[in-house]
Amino acid sequence: MNPSMRSRLLRQGVILLFSASSASVALAAEKDKVDVYKSPACGCCSQWVDHMKQSGFAVEIHNVRNVTPFRERYGVPESMASCHTAMVGGYAIEGHVPAADIKRLLREKPKATGIAVPGMVIGSPGMEQGSTKEPYNVVLFNANGRTRVFSAH
Repeated sequence: MNPSMRSRLLRQGVILLFSASSASVALAAEKDKVDVYKSPACGCCSQWVDHMKQSGFAVEIHNVRNVTPFRERYGVPESMASCHTAMVGGYAIEGHVPAADIKRLLREKPKATGIAVPGMVIGSPGMEQGSTKEPYNVVLFNANGRTRVFSAH
């Protein structure tokens, strides 16, 4: 093999390696992209977004007047309702779910529609009130309304 051909093959190999690496980085970033539907006036939702960003997620905010149509579109039962709805990795995330639980959800990939912290629990991410913390569960739910505790805090 002549030096010119060897050099060309080496360049092609480097380009191929770089392309594959860039594609896997883009895929990983897309997997961890969180689309959040929230009211533009909601401070606790904005604090939850900050929590997600600090935990390594890429967050795209969609300020909407009414979150209910998004909750319904993504199969969140009314009993799981909170103040914002998000989507990540094909799962619905409702309310102030800790980032660690979302990472676990994405890692374990259970058959489910999503997870939720129903209501607005003091002490959950974005709902901090000093040292006051109420115990709460993160609930795994299906489109048919079935639920189970995913984690307890």
